[in-house]
Amino acid sequence: MTRDSVPDLLVLHAVRVLGFAGTPELARRYDLDAAETEELLRDAEAHGWVGHSAFAGTAGWSLTERGRAENERRLAAELADAGGTDEVRDAYRAFLPLNARLQQACTDWQLRPAPGDRLAPNDHTDPAWDARVLGELAALSDALTPLSDRLGRVLSRLRGYDTRFAAALARARAGEAAWVDGSEVDSCHRVWFQLHEDLIATLGIDRRTEI
Repeated sequence: MTRDSVPDLLVLHAVRVLGFAGTPELARRYDLDAAETEELLRDAEAHGWVGHSAFAGTAGWSLTERGRAENERRLAAELADAGGTDEVRDAYRAFLPLNARLQQACTDWQLRPAPGDRLAPNDHTDPAWDARVLGELAALSDALTPLSDRLGRVLSRLRGYDTRFAAALARARAGEAAWVDGSEVDSCHRVWFQLHEDLIATLGIDRRTEI
């Protein structure tokens, strides 16, 4: 049976997954009430788990080191209680080779080697090159669906990455290039990065030493 996460864990985890975000965006991540989310963020701030800051005209919440440790402690307890540690770890192992392919696809979207310049920017004037990259992203989208289904059967908060990725890919294929790797939209790369962060947080893995 799929395990539903409690709101205070979802709020803290949303900060972890999004990295830096305002209350409305954090509330939307798991379809939570904005007022409740703000209250839970203030509670977390009182515990020293999150901090609020503003710069360059933007403001938002981020995790402290104590908050990161608390988040991982609670995620581990939730996963163990759900009896899904082995399933999520197996899904993570299946994710890693797909992750390598996604990184290469994004590199190919950004760069198109030219004679004498292997780091030449991709100016998107070669339709065949871009079509190949989009085809690889489509293959990754297909592979993500069963993986997302496996994860979602353990924890409901792990659902939806496949549909978000597919939606971003559809916009990219319609000619909106930013939806491949843009950081200001829910792009393929942004969705994938958040899934990766979600998995390593859930399993307590350090990105720098992940297998």
